[in-house]
Amino acid sequence: MKRTGFLAILLASAITMSSARAATEADYKAAYAAAEVASKEAAGMRNQWTVTVSALAAAKKAADGGDFDRATAAAREAEALAKASIYQATSEKEAWKAMEIR
Repeated sequence: MKRTGFLAILLASAITMSSARAATEADYKAAYAAAEVASKEAAGMRNQWTVTVSALAAAKKAADGGDFDRATAAAREAEALAKASIYQATSEKEAWKAMEIR
């Protein structure tokens, strides 16, 4: 599978994941914590996407307003974006060699 296909599937699955019940503050906190860990890992690789930071900010804003459904969804999106950026950094670390003129 091409990298872009993988990223699209990863993001689509994370965004469309929802449960039948309303999200709680605990759900939000767990999702936000996971997103922060992935985001920090991406930042450590010097490949943190700005959309990840925006999604984390949106999650926090929604949670501050008491909308834990939206906050949890935004946190899950942020985690998916962070993981995609980690995947990108990891795969491109060696992929450039295949493009080298020989």
